[in-house]
Amino acid sequence: MSDGTIHSAETAQANADGAASKRRLGIGFWIAAVWLFIVFSAALFAPWLPFKNPDNNFIVSGERPPYAPSTTHLFGTDQDARDLLARTVFGARVSLTVGLVAIGMGMLFGGFMGIMAGYFRGWWDRVISFVFIIFLSFPALVLAILITALLERSLRTISITLGILSIAPVGRIARATTISFADREFVLAARTLGAKNGRIIVRELLPNVLIPMSALALLGMAVAVVAEGGLAFLGLSVEKGPTWGKVILTGAGSRDLQKAPWIAIIPIIVLFLTVLALNFAGDRIRSYFDVRETAL
Repeated sequence: MSDGTIHSAETAQANADGAASKRRLGIGFWIAAVWLFIVFSAALFAPWLPFKNPDNNFIVSGERPPYAPSTTHLFGTDQDARDLLARTVFGARVSLTVGLVAIGMGMLFGGFMGIMAGYFRGWWDRVISFVFIIFLSFPALVLAILITALLERSLRTISITLGILSIAPVGRIARATTISFADREFVLAARTLGAKNGRIIVRELLPNVLIPMSALALLGMAVAVVAEGGLAFLGLSVEKGPTWGKVILTGAGSRDLQKAPWIAIIPIIVLFLTVLALNFAGDRIRSYFDVRETAL
């Protein structure tokens, strides 16, 4: 065997090994998945888990709140002697709900519009693409402030507002993916066999479009959770109940950060780890399926 042949074989094997390693989700993905499972489970079952009431004032006689982290209050308390662990967990219920509803709206409406534009092309594509450009051209923060300032600051309003902002990014991904698959052999074969447009979209295109959309959903959810925190700092988040943004805001004053840094720092760490896990998991899923698609 010549040196050139040996070198080519080694290169091919190295490329195969590299592709195989990329096809693995990796230990980092599973660490992120475990963290997300813990956070989502705690938020979902919070009313039935042994957490303190997030709105109760646990005043200790002879001591002035806030109280530092201890065995009684693992995360400490805020200035009103409310348990920070409970407020962080119950705040996750609102913040994660906002993220889920927002990205759900993006996938439903943006995904539908993107698939229609990418499959039918023509005036469908021109009109829908123009709508996406309008959404992307309008400052997202200004639109969010405008809607939440005019309407009641309820969970529904905040979720729908952030959902509207997620339609264009998700729709553009759905459109681009649909265009890349619309002329593939399996779609052409289904069309040749007489399949109607609805069947082709649902049975042939949708499963392939959902893969990149699902990866983007995790990234988009992370953005929505952070956006809720930003609205909280502007006083435009959900009025009733704690959210991560509101919990962080209670300890964000310079005096509070000096005397009781745990009020803001601990919720910030939880928010940071959750957003990091969402971003990392979404990126790994995207890379995993991109490599598999290339291999096919």
